[in-house]
Amino acid sequence: METEFTLYNTLTRRKERFEPLTEGRVGMYVCGPTVYGDPHLGHARPAVTFDLLFRYLRSLGYKVRYVRNITDVGHLEHDADEGEDKIAKKARLEELEPMEVAHHYTERYHRAMDELNVITPSIEPCASGHIIEQITFVQRILDAGFAYISNGSVYFDVEKYNEKYRYGRLSGRNLDEIVLGTRELDGQSDKRHPYDFALWKKASPEHIMRWPSPWSDGFPGWHMECSAMSTKYLGDRFDIHGGGMDLMFPHHECEIAQSTAALGHDSARYWVHNNMITINGQKMGKSLGNFITLEELFTGSHRLLTQAYSPMTIRFFVLQAHYRSTLDFSNEALQAAEKGLDRLMKGYETLAKIQPAAASTLHPEELETRCAEAMADDLNSPMVISALFDWVRLINQAADGKEQLTADDIERLKAVFRRYAFDILGLKEEKSAAAGGRDRITPLVEMLLDERLKARAAKDWAASDRIRDGLQAAGIRVKDRKDGTDWELE
Repeated sequence: METEFTLYNTLTRRKERFEPLTEGRVGMYVCGPTVYGDPHLGHARPAVTFDLLFRYLRSLGYKVRYVRNITDVGHLEHDADEGEDKIAKKARLEELEPMEVAHHYTERYHRAMDELNVITPSIEPCASGHIIEQITFVQRILDAGFAYISNGSVYFDVEKYNEKYRYGRLSGRNLDEIVLGTRELDGQSDKRHPYDFALWKKASPEHIMRWPSPWSDGFPGWHMECSAMSTKYLGDRFDIHGGGMDLMFPHHECEIAQSTAALGHDSARYWVHNNMITINGQKMGKSLGNFITLEELFTGSHRLLTQAYSPMTIRFFVLQAHYRSTLDFSNEALQAAEKGLDRLMKGYETLAKIQPAAASTLHPEELETRCAEAMADDLNSPMVISALFDWVRLINQAADGKEQLTADDIERLKAVFRRYAFDILGLKEEKSAAAGGRDRITPLVEMLLDERLKARAAKDWAASDRIRDGLQAAGIRVKDRKDGTDWELE
């Protein structure tokens, strides 16, 4: 590929030049949702982050196989090994089959992703559809001597593994710290050590989701699905494994151990993690009353919101922060994102209104260079947005006659905006680019501007100023230009 770029590899804790295993091709596996509830704000960030990476890789000419899993079995309530399966619990409470619950919320997730303009992955396997592969993978670990059978369940032997490899290298923890941080829970007597984790769990009599295996009727441990499905679809070695930072321990740490034990080597070369979303400085959680679903954001129905926000506003809000930075949500932050998005879209629209000049006073290649360098530096979407905003200001100056652009440079700017704002950042024009709908208020604004134009023609400056000031008070900035009057949301 012509463009070189870096990714921060969580495993090595440094930015590394990206070099795929196979020239021109990339295999990427990302941990998807556990489908037992409505998609929420916490689902939006990893979805948008890895959609950004997917889009960027494809824009560089790579053929990408992007695998994003669906967890529909084995994700237990208390921790990775104990408690009731979250989907089975939902099914019991609502008197449904577990797969009804999984299907319902998977479809809800898909619809939310479509709204956010997240591209569908190449393959989207679900855990319940790959039980045979997971059983086979567990057997490989047993055969390698890194697991043991206890009362029908199979557990990973962390101490045995740690003698040959190193458990904790992704999260930076050592085994002593893990021992101190591991709770003794009821029902863990089958384990040799409390930090061992389940590869296969024997199902209790009341457990609904269960499958036959050589060891018992049971179900796979939560970590097992990703090891089995990533290697099935991407091979024993692949390029990128991604997910939220909250998955680093224990999920991804255990996954690395499982895969290394079975294969004898690492499976993924680059581990990429997005940081968390906080809400007014607090971790999002139902118990704190700050848990917000995407549907609540789109409709404005949550108590923390003063209005509805469009899906592109949510996407733009996520992209304004670097994916490895904590992103703090607030109603005010979303309002700022809404105005920023509207300004960006309005700047792109203004390009079509500029009268071409014989020579340019601006240099569009500078925008192209800034955007390319920002993306090549560990997907720095905030710097891309900053560059685009700087050029929106220059575009407005060109529209006002203070700068000049040739027809070729105008077309070049349009192409750069399309490539970076639309194709790579994944933004799109909406009927409601600002909450409440810019399109909904456009006829009223245009009517008032027509009245203002008539007042100006009649030299009724008081009426003209009154209309302008009234629009300004409503959050609408009026811009008088040589070729007419324009407006934008502030």
